[in-house]
Amino acid sequence: MLEMLSRHWWAFVARGIFAILFGILAYAWPGITLATLIIFFGAYVLTDGILLVIKTIGNWGGSDDRWLLLLEGLLGIGIGMIALVAPGITTVVLIFYIAAWSLATGVLEIAAAIRLRKEIQGEGWMILSGIASILFAILVMFFPGAGALGLLWLIAAYAIIFGVVLVVLGFRLRGHCSRLQPQK
Repeated sequence: MLEMLSRHWWAFVARGIFAILFGILAYAWPGITLATLIIFFGAYVLTDGILLVIKTIGNWGGSDDRWLLLLEGLLGIGIGMIALVAPGITTVVLIFYIAAWSLATGVLEIAAAIRLRKEIQGEGWMILSGIASILFAILVMFFPGAGALGLLWLIAAYAIIFGVVLVVLGFRLRGHCSRLQPQK
């Protein structure tokens, strides 16, 4: 799994950059409508899922743990497509929709990190991204009546934190990639 993740370190960086950009855009346009928020969220989750699936399929035969990452990517694609196809859903449904995706992503990130702990040091970055996702899901579930602006800021903060953690993880994996390549 380490070899697969290291070879596709750029996908973590790209996912992180998209998350950071999404968070910045959400802060920059605080008067954004809920429909636009849903479209931004859908585009972000869809892109995140596609990049994760590409990364996983890129080394399909290389790891027994690939199903965790593939499942996370497919979940993101499905949730992103639903958000883009049906943007007129109610606020409460959107809140729990986002929370379910975040919770599932967090659990899958932690499961993948636990599998990596025997192969690398620093798997804590992946665990940290999973914990951030789970904490975000819990906050969203406990405060479903928050206004659209509060939800927007919470989502923006989560996206930026998650993005920074993924960028750091990607560059740490890049370092592992160079150590895994045979020396000439």
